[in-house]
Amino acid sequence: MIKALSEDLRNKIAAGEVVENPASVVKELIENSIDANANDISVIVEKGGHQLIQVRDNGDGIMRDDLPLSILRFNTSKINNLNDLYNIETLGFRGEALSSIASVCDLQVISNNKEYDGYKLNVTGGISKDVQPHAKIGGTEVTIQNLFFNTPVRKKFLKTPRTELRKIIEVVRRYGLAFPDKVFRIISDNRTIFHVQRENLEDRINNLMDPTYSSNLLPVNLVKEDYIFSGFIGNLNLIRKRPGEQYLFVNNRFIKDKLINKAVYNAYESLIKRGEYPFFLINIKMPPDQVDVNIHPMKTEVRFIDEWRVFSVLKAGIRDSLGTILDTIPNFSNPAFKPQKMDLNGLNDRPLFKIEKNIKNQSVFQDSLDLKISDMVTPVQKKLERAKTYVSKLAEIKTNQSEPIATENIWQIHRKYILSEINSGLVIIDQHVAHERILYEDALKAFESTSMSSQTVLFPESISFSLNDIDRLLDILPYLEKIGFKMKKESETTIRIEAIPTDMALGSEKVIIREILDNFSSQKKQYSSFQEDLAAMFSCKAAIKAGDSLTKQEMQELVNRLFLTKHPYYCPHGRPIIIKMSIDELDSRFERPKG
Repeated sequence: MIKALSEDLRNKIAAGEVVENPASVVKELIENSIDANANDISVIVEKGGHQLIQVRDNGDGIMRDDLPLSILRFNTSKINNLNDLYNIETLGFRGEALSSIASVCDLQVISNNKEYDGYKLNVTGGISKDVQPHAKIGGTEVTIQNLFFNTPVRKKFLKTPRTELRKIIEVVRRYGLAFPDKVFRIISDNRTIFHVQRENLEDRINNLMDPTYSSNLLPVNLVKEDYIFSGFIGNLNLIRKRPGEQYLFVNNRFIKDKLINKAVYNAYESLIKRGEYPFFLINIKMPPDQVDVNIHPMKTEVRFIDEWRVFSVLKAGIRDSLGTILDTIPNFSNPAFKPQKMDLNGLNDRPLFKIEKNIKNQSVFQDSLDLKISDMVTPVQKKLERAKTYVSKLAEIKTNQSEPIATENIWQIHRKYILSEINSGLVIIDQHVAHERILYEDALKAFESTSMSSQTVLFPESISFSLNDIDRLLDILPYLEKIGFKMKKESETTIRIEAIPTDMALGSEKVIIREILDNFSSQKKQYSSFQEDLAAMFSCKAAIKAGDSLTKQEMQELVNRLFLTKHPYYCPHGRPIIIKMSIDELDSRFERPKG
């Protein structure tokens, strides 16, 4: 079955090294298993693949005489001639995976083809030994040890076992999502990471991503001539601040394509902001001669014959699926919004739901006062610029030299700003960034010394995460405990929250932890240290928000605590907290004569 490719065909293949790390080894071996019609695939690793990688399947197996040929470069059973190269229906086709792998490790292949006897082949550094008889195993088992033993430079650049394991898990997850009709299991250091049975795609997403995903999925089913688009997209509950949950398959092959991804993002339009990423899993079925997969050695890049047609059809299909999104957006407790069948939680900052002035309702007042908004824009902008300049100067002044705020006379405006008078005029405080500054400095102190105080949750909440996310969460768990979170691990993918920081609103813990995790995982570091970065993330997400109503006592406490911080004039992101308007400025605005 396995034959050497002709010289002409070899020259037309986008060949190249396919072994970069343990995850790339697992990828190639899983593809071989799937091409061999396996429906039960097991992946076993030790030390993140540094020590051992083993992939076993129940596929068609390899004949005895084909075993030595399987580890030779450009030997394959999947294509025979040039026409086959343009009608590829298998995941692999180049005949170089096992050859590349065998050249940099100790490799053992055990296999039996259907009812035939089993055989074993051992290879060290690309040099094979004689084929030996072996008991039947009902498929093929490839075992790899001492990866890169003869290429120490490559071995040196491997990441830690934990990091390499994450990459392997993501590779297996991709194939699990592409082939929900197959059994996949992955075992690391004698611990089962996941074991999924044959199931429908919706259940597979739940089992490999998060048990809560199924209730937030919108189906995509579209047939356009010889193209079939199927899968799911997420509603706004599944929007993340980092990429990574976008799965695009062409004929069950995972690919990376910026243009096709853009088709999905464009369909969401104003539902998401820049830097936000929706979940989607789309499988595009098309005739193999409509797509060229012979572009890159890793086979994750493809070229469509008519990519703009794919773009347009997919974008239209996603838009149709999003037509029901108003029935699936979560609840928002803003009394200004009470539309039927509409949930607006967390969307007050999204462009689609920003409130614009109702010109019709205000026309009576505008006519009577004869005001033009355009006449007011420039002075307001100038005032804001002067205020920003003033704040930047205030930041350099010591707190005890600034003018005290009379908290007895204090008001909340639009449930967003705190207004108070001072001897020389008035000050306006942004309640969100003020609280953000307080929490930020409290968190930094907690990292250095005593932990922040906690409030016990009356009904502890369990939160499920994907395997990668739970691993990242465990990395930052000691820091989260320092700022007041108390958690316990319930299972491999679930944690239970028993207490939260005292300053944080009850019921927001799940959202805040997920957003902290998203920001932490995005690796967009803006601060001089990890602790400052985490403190800034926490303070931004946990602080009171614009729209939160405050009592007079709460406003007084907020202002008093603000002026106990080291830098009460700007938030961790550099935004101003306080704007001062002097009596002279107020007099000027009202055109009062000086003196």
